[in-house]
Amino acid sequence: MTDGPLDPETPPTLGELLERYATLRDTLLGLEAEKIELGEVIKAALLRGERAETDLYRSSIKVQRRLEYPLERFREVFGDAATLEVASIDKKKAEALARAGDLDGEKLRDIALVREIQALVLTAKGG
Repeated sequence: MTDGPLDPETPPTLGELLERYATLRDTLLGLEAEKIELGEVIKAALLRGERAETDLYRSSIKVQRRLEYPLERFREVFGDAATLEVASIDKKKAEALARAGDLDGEKLRDIALVREIQALVLTAKGG
């Protein structure tokens, strides 16, 4: 299958569609990983006081502070029952369990919460 638009005259096979989908998914995953890595390098530089700009964009950091409690220390002070009550769930591990069928994926999605994080911001210049 080509990398261009689908030909309406000759519909692609399901296998060709799957191949293209997999290619796009793999490309996006690779690009996302690179974007995350570059973002971390840029954020570290900005936090050291450096500035980063292009002809089109200016970068900045928006920082939100989040209070955390170390698990083991919390458990020592408050005990197992309290620790279990306030414990955080690892998103990737929970989703992997849902994919494996060990957790109900729909119920997992129903209980999900959104948390805000530190983000690299690009602001368009002069427009």
